[in-house]
Amino acid sequence: MIEQPLVQLLLLLGAAVGAVTAFHRLNIPPVLGYLLVGVVLGPYTPGPVLEGNQLWLLAEYGIVFLLFTIGLSYSLPQLQALRHTVLVLGTAQVVLTTAVVGLLAWLAGLSPAVSFVVGAVFAQSSTTVISRQLTEQNEEHTAHGRLAVAMSVFQDVTTVPLIVIIPVLGQTTDAGALAASLGGAVAKAALAFFIVFFAGRALLRPFFHAIAARRSSELFTLAAIFVSLAAASITSNFGLSMAFGAFLAGMMLGETEFRHQIESAIRPFRDALLGLFFIGIGMLFQLSALPDIWHLALAGAVVLLVVKTLLVAPIVRWSGVDPVTAWRSALVLAVGGEFGFALLAIAHTSGVVGGRAEQAVLTAVLLSMVLAPFLIRYNRTIALWVSGRKEEADRPVLPAVDPAVVTALKDHVIICGYGRVGHAVAALLANKGVPFVAYDGDLARVAQGRAVGHLVLYGDVSDPGLFAAGHAERAALVVVTINHTATAVRIVSLLRSEYPHLPIIARAWDLEGSSRLLDAGATEAYPEAIEASLRLGAAALEMIGASPEHVDRLVQSVRDVDYEPVREGSPTE
Repeated sequence: MIEQPLVQLLLLLGAAVGAVTAFHRLNIPPVLGYLLVGVVLGPYTPGPVLEGNQLWLLAEYGIVFLLFTIGLSYSLPQLQALRHTVLVLGTAQVVLTTAVVGLLAWLAGLSPAVSFVVGAVFAQSSTTVISRQLTEQNEEHTAHGRLAVAMSVFQDVTTVPLIVIIPVLGQTTDAGALAASLGGAVAKAALAFFIVFFAGRALLRPFFHAIAARRSSELFTLAAIFVSLAAASITSNFGLSMAFGAFLAGMMLGETEFRHQIESAIRPFRDALLGLFFIGIGMLFQLSALPDIWHLALAGAVVLLVVKTLLVAPIVRWSGVDPVTAWRSALVLAVGGEFGFALLAIAHTSGVVGGRAEQAVLTAVLLSMVLAPFLIRYNRTIALWVSGRKEEADRPVLPAVDPAVVTALKDHVIICGYGRVGHAVAALLANKGVPFVAYDGDLARVAQGRAVGHLVLYGDVSDPGLFAAGHAERAALVVVTINHTATAVRIVSLLRSEYPHLPIIARAWDLEGSSRLLDAGATEAYPEAIEASLRLGAAALEMIGASPEHVDRLVQSVRDVDYEPVREGSPTE
């Protein structure tokens, strides 16, 4: 075991930076990178071993700050406004999943306390994995995408009662004593709520007004940390979780005008400490236990994915959503989540769970997170198969396109993606009478394009066959408007390998994305954020008297030198 604190810290940070960077490049959720670091540096694998006690002390504060920021997003008025939609659906999903999975675990021979923990852990879904995968598939704004993300976020709120209950389960096994302990915990939670609630209403807004008047970001950050930890200390002194107090403080501050600034100030500490938390979870993983528990872990992962899907679909369907959307939402939410690890860690610390059961549950959640991208990617196909439909009922009816129109295309422009940017490009081309064909994987966008007379066809722009069908060999230009850099890079690479002489211009968000697209073979790559900045600067110059011709030359000169004058860290010219 490495004992020098500085060496431990350097090894920990170096491994975390390397793993998370690699996972980012592979478009894998960084949570899995932190878990991998914990496994490698944990006591159950060969090689260097870190001291876990100090790590857990810091990691616990990651959960505190996480619950604090969640509280900021769910003030009492907001919870009341959501009570008929996401509140009901999210609560029903967590309660039913906990009950059903807990019953199955109890029938399998686990104790009631451990069974409850297993059910609660399996009830959580990964907001990180869900959001990232839906964004990559351009499904974040679809009906099932919005519903799944909303429910997964609200699941985090439902963990608050679980954070209160689970530590009590480790105190006694006697039913009467357990009921008394739970009653005491609920009473303490209610008392803590009223203390934080009334103190928050009376003190927090004036306190932050006084802090904000100093106009010091450093002081504001310190104040936010102080308030979250003070509330955590109150509930801790009541024998409850620190995270519960932090959540209550966040709820109170969520009603104030300082909410967004507080969230911004606390986020760097939260993200860094959460990384340590997931590393700590990884250190609990025992590779040597796999031969003994792999079948239990595999069965657990299957139960997690299947039971949640079968429970969530009817719940969502009950709210009035069509069957296909209900099944798609259920498949997206089936994955295990980060908060499951948090609940498992609390159960571990409280002595509720350990040994084979802990390892099986931990591995089952990890397996579900590994399988999640594939399940989410094919959610539509699976949903259509399960519901017995060939196509989604709410798909728009598209007017037919004469195949001869596409066949006759020559010296045309191919637009990859018909979103906001793709539509604008198409409108300009149509205005000048330039022939074009646009492709998009969203039928609603295809229908919108057809409605205004644009030649927009349905198709996956990352499919090589699509460009052959669009006669790319005769095209004058390809415009890639996809707002996801990794997908755009794949498209550009594909086009450059198949059509080496075809000009390609691509949309990027920033200079890093622009560089990646140029390296992949794009003729031009325009960084959206930088171009917007240039236009704002140009407008400012014109409004204070500069001639438009001079401003245009200045802006073009910046483009001609690859935006060097406006790159971060460049000297002012």
